[in-house]
Amino acid sequence: MPVDPQARLRARYERIEAQLAGLFEKNPDPISRMATAAALLHHKLSHFFWTGFYRLAAGELLVGPYQGPLACSVLERGKGVCWACITRCEPLLVPDVESFDGHITCDSRSRSEVAVPLMGGAGQIAGVLDVDAKRLDAFGQTDVDGLTRVVALIYGR
Repeated sequence: MPVDPQARLRARYERIEAQLAGLFEKNPDPISRMATAAALLHHKLSHFFWTGFYRLAAGELLVGPYQGPLACSVLERGKGVCWACITRCEPLLVPDVESFDGHITCDSRSRSEVAVPLMGGAGQIAGVLDVDAKRLDAFGQTDVDGLTRVVALIYGR
């Protein structure tokens, strides 16, 4: 009997979450945790093209730790998937970035995207985990759920 691809993906996220939880016991620094999470996610999930964090600092979204090709260093305020994620304070699943009003193109090879809000230690929004893929409709609810659990580990929530 064939294995359900979503069940396999859920199991992979569970293993990643457990591995990160163990690694984070040794280092409470959120930036170090972001770097570790970005590296592990990027190398364990083959559909990830760009994997990283944008940090909210002084009212701007600045690139944080990431894996993949060169990124936009500052995202234009109020535009794009990441700012929409910050404004709505909820995960965003974008099957086709070209159809997202105000999409910011950092790399033209990115075709779909998922963004998950990063809540800081005091419960305020601190940034977003942003993941891009080279193919359309590469992400689903399993990714949103898995990434949401991973992001919760950054500040130990």
